[in-house]
Amino acid sequence: MLMLLVLGVLLHDVPLSSQDEASVPGAPLEPLFNYAGIRLPEEHIPFFLHSNRHVATACEKDARCPYKKHLRNLKYCWGYEKSCEPEFRFGYPVCTYVDMGWTDTLASARDLFWRQADFGFAAERLQELRVLCRPAEPSDSSLVCSRYLQYCRAANLYIDLRNVERTQDRFKEDFFRSGEIGGHCDLDVPALMSQGQRKSPLQSWFAELQHYTQLNFRPTEDAKCDVVVGKPTYFMKLDAGVNMYHHFCDFINLYITQHVNSSFSTDVYIVMWDTSSYGYGDLFSDTWKAFTDYDVIHLKAYDSKRVCFKEAVFSLPPRMRYGLFYNTPLISGCQNTGLFRAFAQHVLHRLNVTQEGPQDGKIRVTILARSTEYRKILNQNELVNALKTVSAFEVQVVDYKYKELGFLEQLRITHNTDIFIGMHGAGLTHLLFLPDWAAVFELYNCEDERCYLDLARLRGVHYVTWQKRSKVFPQDKGHHPTLGEHPKFTNYSFDVEEFMYLVLQAADHVSRHPKWPLKGRRDEL
Repeated sequence: MLMLLVLGVLLHDVPLSSQDEASVPGAPLEPLFNYAGIRLPEEHIPFFLHSNRHVATACEKDARCPYKKHLRNLKYCWGYEKSCEPEFRFGYPVCTYVDMGWTDTLASARDLFWRQADFGFAAERLQELRVLCRPAEPSDSSLVCSRYLQYCRAANLYIDLRNVERTQDRFKEDFFRSGEIGGHCDLDVPALMSQGQRKSPLQSWFAELQHYTQLNFRPTEDAKCDVVVGKPTYFMKLDAGVNMYHHFCDFINLYITQHVNSSFSTDVYIVMWDTSSYGYGDLFSDTWKAFTDYDVIHLKAYDSKRVCFKEAVFSLPPRMRYGLFYNTPLISGCQNTGLFRAFAQHVLHRLNVTQEGPQDGKIRVTILARSTEYRKILNQNELVNALKTVSAFEVQVVDYKYKELGFLEQLRITHNTDIFIGMHGAGLTHLLFLPDWAAVFELYNCEDERCYLDLARLRGVHYVTWQKRSKVFPQDKGHHPTLGEHPKFTNYSFDVEEFMYLVLQAADHVSRHPKWPLKGRRDEL
């Protein structure tokens, strides 16, 4: 009974219009639910309805529901729901061999990969949830967290920012003192303090919540708040906003958090948890539109105030140990997670980036050029000219300079590419948004072999990289400013014949892929 009370406090249900009102003669003919606010890709709708049966019920009774055709597919599920049968999951990884260092059968390999990097990851976080501060009444506060405080959700959260001291440290561990963060609920102090094993700025929320205090007043009812935030609010600790690889660790973990929280509403606030007085450089800020209708709020906007959040979620951090996707340890031999495919579809749909081709039956080849000091392709023109000799190719060279090409346009180009070619670097994170049939060619991995290979495995796109060291020609041995010789700190030329051989291999994969729109057009290759 107590857990039901906690969930009642925490879960934010979107109210339905009164069914009785809808049946009264002369009542406004309004839908029983705000279906337009769902804003999910069509493929995701039955999965959403499975997890939100109140919406499915409304849709069944509502002649104006646009999703009636999906009601016959309510067995479809993301995979983390207790009611989900494995054969109806959104996706399941493909494993081609068994990594004996991890397990001994293909079936157990698939299950392990699903738990490491697919919706099984969300399932494990849900299974870990534990009430740390219990409400006695519906108007009380509450705190529920997963293991190590990697994810938490709170009701009627009180934060006192009147006396905080800001420094250059973005994630100051002693930012709060006792009584400056907490709620009116029964706090299990030993349980809370036992979760500090992974205390680290971008790995958990322990540093921020270790001083959570059981208050002797109800913050909102007892007029203890200078500001009351009524909208659901997501707190996030962000990685580097100028690096796509690092910043998209933020976004993928926010997406997983939405699943754990069972809500994809954009009528929410996102608060950047930063204890410094600095701003935040964000080259990919357009992506926030997929998650919120509002500008991201810096925590310092609430300085000098006592702030109460009726519903707060502490989002999964970007660099969790065994988290996604920064340095994730993955079993070999498996690929293609439904989670990363769903993330790409979700973001592209909400940012209105569409698939426009392929046009004229050609395979669209995009080379990502670099205008940086290092890892430039020295004989790029020669490689491009070789590609243009293949009549089945449509070739373009792009440089994703944020000042010259907006991020949404970058996404449009990437999503309308069939073979994406680039040197090792954060720009290859664009592979997340390639179409399912595409291939990514990491021209040279600079001896960082796992980074984009693993990201391609997670997304489920084909990965190619240079194999023959004798046919790649570094400009010099590289010169890292502190480490000395380093393969990431030089430029490269490539053997044209070997380059074309690898590109044609990638093209063969594209043309054979079951989702390739132009099946049967392979003669020109």
